[in-house]
This record gives sequence, C-alpha cells and structure tokens, in this order.
Amino acid sequence: MTVLKIERLPHNKVLPEYKTDGAAGMDLSAAIEEAIVLKPLERTLVPTGLKIELEHGYEAQIRPRSGLSIKHGITLINCVGTIDEDYRGEVCVPVVNISNETYTIEPGERVAQMIIAKVEQAKIEVVTELTETARGVGGFGSTGK
Repeated sequence: MTVLKIERLPHNKVLPEYKTDGAAGMDLSAAIEEAIVLKPLERTLVPTGLKIELEHGYEAQIRPRSGLSIKHGITLINCVGTIDEDYRGEVCVPVVNISNETYTIEPGERVAQMIIAKVEQAKIEVVTELTETARGVGGFGSTGK
C-alpha cells in the first residue's frame, strides 16, 4: 500500500475519503466559502484546499463522479486529470456543466474522485517500422460496435 501525504490548506473543511471498502477512488470536496453557479457549458476550477505528496512512481488521477455526470451533466473538462508526483500546488478540479440547466456547487460538495495509480516512464526508442498486428492501422470503431 502506498502512502499519500496531504497538507490541508486553511480553506479545506473535508479530507478525501473512500466511501466503501472496495472503492477505487476517494472523493474530493469543494473547498469554497460560497456556492458556485455553473450555467450550461460554463466551466470553472474548483479548489479542494489540499496539497498532496505522492510516492515516487505514482500519480493521482482526478476523475468525474458518476452521479454528478449522469444526474446533472457535471463532468471534468479534461475527462481525467493527472497530478504528477512532483506537483506540490493545490489540487483543483476543472469542472464543466454539459447539461442544459444551471447547476450549483455547494461548499463541501463532493465534486470529483481521486485514484492513486502506479506509473512507469517509458524509454523511447525510435525505429524505422513497427511490428504488424491483425488490427494494423484500424482505429475509431474498426473493431466493431
């Protein structure tokens, strides 16, 4: 098990937590004093009031909360955000309202989930050609519906 070090900033009221024993992601909450009103197609950066320190070889992935996405159309601008192990700034969540209705993010509301994942850096090797596969260059739906 890896260790995630967390520094709480003064505006943080809620620490991340896994809601169940089997949860892959821990919920991140909005560290805001006043509600944020998001109109349709509007985007904003929601502070969490947290700074983190990851162990070497790990990243934090910031992902949308499925309930907010399906019920209200609130998702992340970049789908999945990556926090590198050497980043030491505040973790913020870039959200967007893709619904047709205004949505209000309340102080302390869970706005995203964070997953800690092991990563490796690849050694880049330039070659003149790649090995062939059955799929070849087929992409974007080439394997069927």
